[in-house]
Amino acid sequence: MTVQRRTIVYDGPGGPFEGVFAWDDADSAPRPGILVIPNVLGQKEADNRKAEDLAALGYAALACDVFGQGRRAQPGPDMARYMNELNADRALLRDRLAASLATLKGQGEVDAGKTAAVGFCFGGKCVLDMARAGLDTLGGVSFHGVYDRPDYASVDPIAMKLLVCHGWDDPLGPPEVTVALAQELTAARADWQLHAYGHAGHAFTDESRRDSTMPGVAYEPRADRRSWQAMRDFLKELFA
Repeated sequence: MTVQRRTIVYDGPGGPFEGVFAWDDADSAPRPGILVIPNVLGQKEADNRKAEDLAALGYAALACDVFGQGRRAQPGPDMARYMNELNADRALLRDRLAASLATLKGQGEVDAGKTAAVGFCFGGKCVLDMARAGLDTLGGVSFHGVYDRPDYASVDPIAMKLLVCHGWDDPLGPPEVTVALAQELTAARADWQLHAYGHAGHAFTDESRRDSTMPGVAYEPRADRRSWQAMRDFLKELFA
């Protein structure tokens, strides 16, 4: 088994975009494809490693780019600059996600009829927006996502199956906001599940946050481990 990666530059609204695709070359047959959607900082090595981890599980994965080639943020006071542009134009975000999904499906290693998306922080919001927009993929996993609704109408019913992995102490998703998401998904007749992790906040999968002093924003190893296992179980069922 050898996990390989290649850089892909692809088109989309406001592009070009640059992502990294990972797959195991031990098997030449097409396999389910996973779109990996980054957090507030945009496409980076941590996302590429997540794609490789998914490839090691037997999938092919594209760590995608929704900000644009060369547009990457760094931790600090200005780290939300590119994210905020897309928060202000959710239709543009939707269309960039659609372009990323099409790129994933276009890879020869991917079974285009079996795809899913996983996202972290802002990427978790993106997964939910893909479901709301009715993009053609079977399911999605949101890790410590953001739950505010876009300014366009959601599809009804929502066909994407959803797993929401949530840190109960997340200041971006307090109980009333989390319950509102559950109500939204129920009203849209989605097949959804919510896993909430006690004593975990925002960014609980982000190992760069091990020494975080920001209240409610820190790595939490138990939640990280448990949510990854929940994702594995979800994907196994999704693609059965």
